[in-house]
Amino acid sequence: MFVTLNCVSCKPMTADGPWVIFEGKDGPGKEKHIVFVTGDEEYRSEDSMPQLAKILAVHHGFKCTVLFAINRETGEIDPQTVDNIPGLEALKTADLMVLFTRFRELPDEQMKLIIDYTDSGKPIMGLRTATHAFRYKKRKDSPYARYSFRDKGFKGGYGRQVLGETWISHYGSHQKESTRGLVAKGMENHPIAKGIEDIWGPSDVYGITTLSGDSKPLIMGQVLKGMNPQDEPNPDKKLVPVAWTKTYIGEKEKTARVFTTTMGHGGDLKSEGFRRLLVNACYWCMGMEDKIPAKSKVDLVGEYDPHPIGFGGHKKGVKPSDHKL
Repeated sequence: MFVTLNCVSCKPMTADGPWVIFEGKDGPGKEKHIVFVTGDEEYRSEDSMPQLAKILAVHHGFKCTVLFAINRETGEIDPQTVDNIPGLEALKTADLMVLFTRFRELPDEQMKLIIDYTDSGKPIMGLRTATHAFRYKKRKDSPYARYSFRDKGFKGGYGRQVLGETWISHYGSHQKESTRGLVAKGMENHPIAKGIEDIWGPSDVYGITTLSGDSKPLIMGQVLKGMNPQDEPNPDKKLVPVAWTKTYIGEKEKTARVFTTTMGHGGDLKSEGFRRLLVNACYWCMGMEDKIPAKSKVDLVGEYDPHPIGFGGHKKGVKPSDHKL
């Protein structure tokens, strides 16, 4: 049994809880801990993030804890449960938080753990709907309501302030136009771009306004006319950033490295180039860019067969323990 201290309850956080823990094997990531916070109704983060965690644990040595939206009655993974992600105490020992949520309205005690981490100066990675990670509709009096998508007081909420942009639009036609990722001019030698030869995914390119803060575009999204990597680019749609780096200074005035990508469709992880982008970004976020291999190993670990995207389309009856290696 693997044990991690739970500083809130002073009880052991075991591998048998409503989460899954992948203990890292040998590799550069040994003794580093990545915590994945998932919960989106549409893009199958409940499938893709456990696979990414397995890749990072098995091929690179990182310890990875994956947290899920959990139905309180059944104990099953249920992305449509927007107010419960147990195990966030794991963030207290995290070296990196990977956030892939959509419109969550978490209880204050859970949200506090996310915001405490966000303000700690430790690195953050956001995927796809993390640009609109939270939305407080029922509890607008919560002290965390300001992190809501497009909050006016906090100028765009968590997405824009922390990650660089909030939800704007589907720029590529949703489920009709896919994305080719191209390294931005001048960023070819960035550590995250190391060894990347091809990025493609069935994600449509998200629209943006202007990226906030010191954001620097890393990968530009080329809108393709169809849903296959061989499809031609849409000449009427310009390149739009789909991945960027930035920093965030929270209330504790500590500077965190941030990597954000608006890609993240469950099918995107089938792209070797996209997997390598995410793995390299994890290294960079934690200040380990000097340890990024010439070509990071990103072979899939076990079966990866996510359900098609869509609301309510998640696999039913799945518990976190079903993701164990």
